[in-house]
Amino acid sequence: MKGYWHVPALGIAVSFLAVIFENIWFLAVFFLWLLYLYYDQRLGKIAILISLTCSIFAYTYIPELEVPQEDEAFTSHQSTFTGQITSPISESEARIGFELKDEESDRKWLIVYFKDDQDGDHDLKHGASCTIYGQPELPEEGRNPGQFDYQKYLLGQGITYQITVDSLESLDCSGSSFLNNIYQLRSRLIQFVQDEISPETAAWLNALVLGDDAQIDEETTELFQRWNLSHILAISGLHVGLLVGLFYFLLVKMNILTKEKAQWVMIFFLPFYALIAGGEPSVLRASAMVLLFMLANKMNWKFSVTDVLSIVFIMLTLLDPYMLYHIGFQLSFSVTLGLLLSKNWLSQTSISFFSILKISFVSQMIILPLQVEYFYTFQPLSILLNLIIVPYFTMFVIPLMFFMLLLAPMAGFLISYIDRLFVHIHEVFMVFIQFIDQTLYYPLVIGSFPLAAAIVYYVLFLILMEKLERKQQKQAFKLGCYLTALLIIIVIKPYFSPTGHVTMLDIGQGDAIVIELPYRKGVIFIDAGAKVAFDSDEPSDNIFKQVIQPYLYSRGISKVDTTFISHADTDHMGSLQYMAESGMVDNVVVSQYYAFSENVTEVLADIGTEVIRASQEEAVTIGGQTFYVLGPIRDKQSANENSLVLYTAIGGKSWLFTGDIDSDTERELLNRYPELHADVLKVAHHGSKTSTDPVFLQKLQPIYGLISVGENNTYGHPHASVMNALKEANISIIRTDQNGAIQYHFSESEGTFSTFLP
Repeated sequence: MKGYWHVPALGIAVSFLAVIFENIWFLAVFFLWLLYLYYDQRLGKIAILISLTCSIFAYTYIPELEVPQEDEAFTSHQSTFTGQITSPISESEARIGFELKDEESDRKWLIVYFKDDQDGDHDLKHGASCTIYGQPELPEEGRNPGQFDYQKYLLGQGITYQITVDSLESLDCSGSSFLNNIYQLRSRLIQFVQDEISPETAAWLNALVLGDDAQIDEETTELFQRWNLSHILAISGLHVGLLVGLFYFLLVKMNILTKEKAQWVMIFFLPFYALIAGGEPSVLRASAMVLLFMLANKMNWKFSVTDVLSIVFIMLTLLDPYMLYHIGFQLSFSVTLGLLLSKNWLSQTSISFFSILKISFVSQMIILPLQVEYFYTFQPLSILLNLIIVPYFTMFVIPLMFFMLLLAPMAGFLISYIDRLFVHIHEVFMVFIQFIDQTLYYPLVIGSFPLAAAIVYYVLFLILMEKLERKQQKQAFKLGCYLTALLIIIVIKPYFSPTGHVTMLDIGQGDAIVIELPYRKGVIFIDAGAKVAFDSDEPSDNIFKQVIQPYLYSRGISKVDTTFISHADTDHMGSLQYMAESGMVDNVVVSQYYAFSENVTEVLADIGTEVIRASQEEAVTIGGQTFYVLGPIRDKQSANENSLVLYTAIGGKSWLFTGDIDSDTERELLNRYPELHADVLKVAHHGSKTSTDPVFLQKLQPIYGLISVGENNTYGHPHASVMNALKEANISIIRTDQNGAIQYHFSESEGTFSTFLP
């Protein structure tokens, strides 16, 4: 099998694809490929047999991410559960969390407790046997296209339910495991670093050495994510390689141990460090590879680097098949494999600058489909920015962090000087990166990456690397053009689609409606609500970051042509400033009586967003789609009653968007427009009892009533009287609190409704 371990590893990867896409054809193609290799005498019987065994076993072994059907008898009341803690204890200032494996059902629960100011110390430990009293519930699922699905994320870790306990008294735990000693040591090291070093340096040391990035501020984390630099913050082969080099220098070059004994020290130390560093897939992969190389050297086994990577992949998959669903696992192995396959091309360059450029190019291109599928964007300039970031962290930051951790217990008096030096240098560097971000951040918003396109992409990329290795520059240039053309086709595909979409996003108690015209002639927003931040009266950016932006990016949208804002309440306009700050908004349409806050006025003015004040009976046309402004008819000195009322025809149906008007305004509309009729009604004010008068419904005669309303909201929306009126009028009711996002997919003269949740 020497030199062929990548074949069974590929078999496992193919089985994983067959499981997640529920398509057995992946396995069929793999089996045919094995048959071809056998008859072509490129693969022996033993390699074929092992590869088939691994593939078939993996297909039955890899779990499907199936959402369990909610059992009301199980989730409707509090119960007592007994099991063992199987994860490190995750603790922050606000909460405590850990995984518990139920001894009766063998399921894994996520146990969560939100701290109280009067709580004392707890005695929760890894491996402890616990009796827990609480109520199981299904984790929160994604309710909109493109939104992060927390339920699916937990299912990818084998967790089906979560239990939120009311108090520490509901947890009765005793005992611990051997691993608990390591996890407690890690916690003490993190706390030691926080106590002995400035907060700025401690945050980076804990992230880059101990795998705890909780102290890295959110702005920095998002900055690194935007530029595809998250690998810097995740402990990987770079960090492990530097650690091994540092130990080798200290133990061998300083004549403390012989080379052989130093290797044995590293063999025993690396598994320990992998756990101390948080046990994430990237550090497990890197540590296991170095460990296997050292053991192979001791045992005189001959393995290629690709063999070692493949064996580690197989071992980790057998250890925990859920690891295959971990994005860090996928990215770590993909990048490492890409660099291994490109090693001959990389070695053709002796100049460090071009060598780093090549490594950055391969690393970014090999994960591009994964990056786009998970985050919907690609930043081409990140390849160049890595030329600055990677050497800086490799040659300065990471070695210094390891050195400071080793030095702190022995020569703490020196740490303060090194600390101040690092803070000054790193502050300047981060200011420079933020300047780059502010001036050069122009991401390519691609949207979802189709499976067929991903297959074509990787075939073209592998051929491209082969041509570069053989120095066939003309053919390589052609393949580069093909790859670029493939990305362009994915980006421009909506501009050739005759299908449009109306999406009422589920943002809770608020409105956000997106209209995408056929052939991408226009993207229109009607309201962009938000929630109020807990620590202020200002709108929070959570709805924008968690719902609006992910949805737009998943659709390949980076610009909104026109945003209608019905009125100035936060639940209808709170996300406008964040959309504007991100450069999404071209112009905003409001009523004559709309009053902008000073903050929003400044944001729109700074960015140069055009504000259009539309009058009653005025028509606004975007990409051939005309919206007629029916209200407000006059200034009623109330934000709700001054709501912009819009009428339009979409996909063969007439639509009426009513904002938060009340029944008096509804009657005024009927008096003003006695022939008014709408097939689709956006039910006013989230179904409040002050709106949706039965007479209004009788005259309007809508077929569908769309209600944007928060699940279990404190206002009691939609009100029973409104629901009764809609039902008595035989109107089909679709609610975001029950159905998640509501979508209408249409062509020129017809369309169909669907909901994101079944």
